[in-house]
Amino acid sequence: MTLGEAVNSDVLMAFDYEYHGSDAEVTIDTDEFTAVCPWTGLPDFGTLTVSYIPNALCIELKSLKYYLLSYTGVGIVQEHAANKILEDLVKACDPIKMNINLDYKIRGGLHTSVAVSYSS
Repeated sequence: MTLGEAVNSDVLMAFDYEYHGSDAEVTIDTDEFTAVCPWTGLPDFGTLTVSYIPNALCIELKSLKYYLLSYTGVGIVQEHAANKILEDLVKACDPIKMNINLDYKIRGGLHTSVAVSYSS
Protein backbone atom coordinates (compact mmCIF):
# COMPACT_ATOMS: atom_id res chain seq x y z
CA MET A 1 0.00 0.00 0.00
CA THR A 2 1.26 3.51 -0.71
CA LEU A 3 0.60 6.86 0.88
CA GLY A 4 -2.05 8.22 -1.46
CA GLU A 5 -4.25 5.14 -1.23
CA ALA A 6 -5.68 5.63 2.25
CA VAL A 7 -4.69 8.87 4.01
CA ASN A 8 -7.80 11.02 3.83
CA SER A 9 -7.06 14.69 4.54
CA ASP A 10 -10.49 15.64 3.18
CA VAL A 11 -12.06 14.63 6.51
CA LEU A 12 -10.19 17.38 8.39
CA MET A 13 -12.44 20.20 9.55
CA ALA A 14 -11.80 23.42 11.43
CA PHE A 15 -13.97 25.86 13.34
CA ASP A 16 -13.70 29.61 13.95
CA TYR A 17 -11.43 30.58 16.84
CA GLU A 18 -13.09 33.40 18.80
CA TYR A 19 -9.93 34.52 20.61
CA HIS A 20 -7.79 35.31 17.58
CA GLY A 21 -4.55 37.00 18.65
CA SER A 22 -4.48 35.58 22.19
CA ASP A 23 -1.45 33.32 21.55
CA ALA A 24 -3.11 30.42 23.36
CA GLU A 25 -1.32 27.15 22.71
CA VAL A 26 -3.48 24.12 21.95
CA THR A 27 -1.96 20.69 22.60
CA ILE A 28 -3.55 17.46 21.41
CA ASP A 29 -2.01 14.05 21.93
CA THR A 30 -2.85 10.43 21.29
CA ASP A 31 -1.02 7.20 21.91
CA GLU A 32 -3.09 5.43 19.24
CA PHE A 33 -1.26 6.50 16.06
CA THR A 34 -0.62 3.54 13.76
CA ALA A 35 0.83 3.21 10.26
CA VAL A 36 2.72 0.44 8.48
CA CYS A 37 6.38 0.13 7.49
CA PRO A 38 6.33 0.16 3.67
CA TRP A 39 9.19 -2.35 3.46
CA THR A 40 8.32 -4.93 6.09
CA GLY A 41 4.56 -4.51 6.33
CA LEU A 42 4.90 -4.45 10.12
CA PRO A 43 2.85 -1.92 12.09
CA ASP A 44 4.46 1.18 13.57
CA PHE A 45 2.80 2.38 16.77
CA GLY A 46 3.43 5.84 18.12
CA THR A 47 2.39 8.69 20.33
CA LEU A 48 1.49 11.80 18.38
CA THR A 49 1.56 15.26 19.94
CA VAL A 50 0.22 18.26 18.03
CA SER A 51 0.86 21.71 19.54
CA TYR A 52 -0.26 24.86 17.79
CA ILE A 53 -1.13 28.52 18.20
CA PRO A 54 -4.38 29.10 16.33
CA ASN A 55 -4.79 31.95 13.92
CA ALA A 56 -8.46 32.18 12.93
CA LEU A 57 -9.29 28.45 12.99
CA CYS A 58 -8.99 25.46 15.34
CA ILE A 59 -8.84 21.81 14.35
CA GLU A 60 -12.08 19.95 15.01
CA LEU A 61 -11.15 16.92 17.12
CA LYS A 62 -13.54 14.30 15.73
CA SER A 63 -12.30 15.01 12.21
CA LEU A 64 -8.70 14.78 13.44
CA LYS A 65 -9.44 11.35 14.92
CA TYR A 66 -10.87 10.12 11.59
CA TYR A 67 -7.92 11.61 9.73
CA LEU A 68 -5.43 9.80 11.98
CA LEU A 69 -7.36 6.54 11.67
CA SER A 70 -6.91 6.78 7.90
CA TYR A 71 -3.17 6.07 8.41
CA THR A 72 -3.90 2.56 9.71
CA GLY A 73 -2.67 0.15 7.08
CA VAL A 74 -0.90 2.84 5.04
CA GLY A 75 2.71 2.10 4.11
CA ILE A 76 4.68 5.22 5.06
CA VAL A 77 8.09 5.75 6.63
CA GLN A 78 8.10 7.37 10.04
CA GLU A 79 9.83 10.55 8.93
CA HIS A 80 7.34 11.09 6.12
CA ALA A 81 4.32 10.47 8.35
CA ALA A 82 5.24 13.36 10.66
CA ASN A 83 5.77 15.72 7.73
CA LYS A 84 2.53 14.64 6.03
CA ILE A 85 0.54 15.22 9.22
CA LEU A 86 2.08 18.68 9.61
CA GLU A 87 1.39 19.55 5.98
CA ASP A 88 -2.26 18.46 6.18
CA LEU A 89 -2.99 20.14 9.52
CA VAL A 90 -1.40 23.43 8.45
CA LYS A 91 -3.52 23.34 5.31
CA ALA A 92 -6.66 22.67 7.38
CA CYS A 93 -6.29 25.43 9.97
CA ASP A 94 -3.53 27.87 8.88
CA PRO A 95 -2.02 28.25 12.39
CA ILE A 96 0.47 30.86 13.53
CA LYS A 97 2.78 28.05 14.70
CA MET A 98 2.51 24.28 14.80
CA ASN A 99 4.74 21.51 16.14
CA ILE A 100 4.29 17.81 15.51
CA ASN A 101 6.11 15.19 17.55
CA LEU A 102 5.67 11.56 16.55
CA ASP A 103 7.32 9.28 19.11
CA TYR A 104 7.33 5.68 17.91
CA LYS A 105 7.47 2.54 20.03
CA ILE A 106 10.78 0.69 19.93
CA ARG A 107 11.01 -1.72 17.01
CA GLY A 108 14.03 -3.85 16.18
CA GLY A 109 15.81 -2.35 19.18
CA LEU A 110 15.59 1.17 17.69
CA HIS A 111 13.60 4.09 19.05
CA THR A 112 12.56 6.83 16.62
CA SER A 113 11.08 10.22 17.42
CA VAL A 114 10.34 12.71 14.64
CA ALA A 115 9.71 16.41 15.38
CA VAL A 116 8.68 18.86 12.67
CA SER A 117 7.44 22.43 12.90
CA TYR A 118 5.78 25.24 10.99
CA SER A 119 5.73 28.98 11.57
CA SER A 120 3.85 31.50 9.47
